[in-house]
Amino acid sequence: MAYDFQVTIDAADPHALADWWAEALGWLVEPTDEAFIRRVIAEGHATEDDTVVHNGALVWKVGAAIRYPAGPGEGPGRRVLFQLVPEAKTVKNRVHLDVRVGADKLDAELERLTARGATFLHRGRQGPYVWITVADPEGNEFCIT
Repeated sequence: MAYDFQVTIDAADPHALADWWAEALGWLVEPTDEAFIRRVIAEGHATEDDTVVHNGALVWKVGAAIRYPAGPGEGPGRRVLFQLVPEAKTVKNRVHLDVRVGADKLDAELERLTARGATFLHRGRQGPYVWITVADPEGNEFCIT
């Protein structure tokens, strides 16, 4: 049996980090249904304190998600959720993403991502395989391969 799953990343500012990753991967930030949020608040299931305005839209404060732009009939596809946490990142990730761009595009991708706020950490090599480890604007490590 195969299961759908999402990767969840802790964040100090989930909406800004979702925007960053959506741009980095060419994915889409999931839209928020402002009418639904207002209805939930009006029914007493949430309060205004549970929301924030981001890019001019009312959104849930606790998180934001990005999704691979699936084509017709492709199902739910790949999803990354950015979840608000109170503590800052302090140690190395136990899990990280590998973004596969191709060996011939590594340096161009490193330049593009660092220009957008990523931090270069190191280059790696094992036999014929090469990668560059970088960190997103909140310090979450990932590799471009």
